[in-house]
Amino acid sequence: MNENRRVLIAADKFKGSLTAVQVAERVTAGLRRVVPDLTVEALPVADGGDGTVDAAVAAGFERREMRVAGPLGQKVTAAFALRGDTAVVEMAEASGLQRLPAGVFAPLTASTYGSGELLRAALDAGARTIVFGVGGSATTDGGAGMLAALGARFLDEDGDPVSPGGGGLADLARADLSGLDPRLSEVELVLASDVDNPLTGPKGAPAVYGPQKGASPDDVETLDAALAHFAKVLEAAVGPRAAEHAAAPGAGAAGGIGYGALLLGARFRPGIEVMLDVLGFAPALERATLVITGEGSLDEQTLHGKAPAGVAAASRAAGRTVVAVCGRLVLPEETLLRAGIERAYPLTSVEPDVARCIADAGPILERVAVRIAEDYLG
Repeated sequence: MNENRRVLIAADKFKGSLTAVQVAERVTAGLRRVVPDLTVEALPVADGGDGTVDAAVAAGFERREMRVAGPLGQKVTAAFALRGDTAVVEMAEASGLQRLPAGVFAPLTASTYGSGELLRAALDAGARTIVFGVGGSATTDGGAGMLAALGARFLDEDGDPVSPGGGGLADLARADLSGLDPRLSEVELVLASDVDNPLTGPKGAPAVYGPQKGASPDDVETLDAALAHFAKVLEAAVGPRAAEHAAAPGAGAAGGIGYGALLLGARFRPGIEVMLDVLGFAPALERATLVITGEGSLDEQTLHGKAPAGVAAASRAAGRTVVAVCGRLVLPEETLLRAGIERAYPLTSVEPDVARCIADAGPILERVAVRIAEDYLG
């Protein structure tokens, strides 16, 4: 009865509990408790934020590790992924919030320099296409640190480099992009993000995302003015495209690193769309009869470019049934259906204690998967 059944698990991580790979492993184990010989294909997914390199490695990319500058300048071991001449670079690997010491924020001084080092390493590895996943940043420097690592110079009135971080850009007098790595003009750079904010203003990077990075209201004001000044000085250096890019969707992604990427000629695309292409989702979907997606919390944010929404949209277009697993569910059934998800299975449906769901997410997720198998594969 089940010989033609083939399940595709294309879920994101449960942040703080399970990686996307672990989610797939636990769901597979639960399904096979009910249907031991079930054919299951796992394709962990990500939307450009943290976990993007891991998803690429799970899909067959090679993991490349190197030492780069963390957001505070300290050395960290960061990775990018490579397959053939395509690289997946995740800015959070070098410049993410998880790279800050516990309880420490540095909204004015955190730098994206290490992200630029990762991009340079991808060029050194022979990449001709670079998918640059941005999200989860500790930084609000407009990508200035990244550009500096790639050869740009940002100088104050005395001709000295400005201090790292968004705060230092207030002292910027001159920008020189003539030293940018020439190989950048020969690669296809794709800016992969689920954020379409501009660089500055009420919907800009400092106002919307600064508080998550420890920015006080005064810091937000300082950063917004500094990034606006940054764009103005760049306009003098490279012309009107600097102002156009500042207002473009995606410029405000990951503390404005999107702006820096657009200046490098990047093409902005929704992160989950890019990652589904890179990971080979379409052929895997063709082979599937049931798709299981999910992430830690299915909420309003899910509907705005997060991985489960992208998976569900593509699966529905192909006529496949989609169900979701999650730690927490706050979307009503009709909203899920509109998004292409037939039914959602939160961990709390088998274990009402939220603390236990977080602590024992793996075993509980297996029990949830048993229910899915009983409902859809029995």
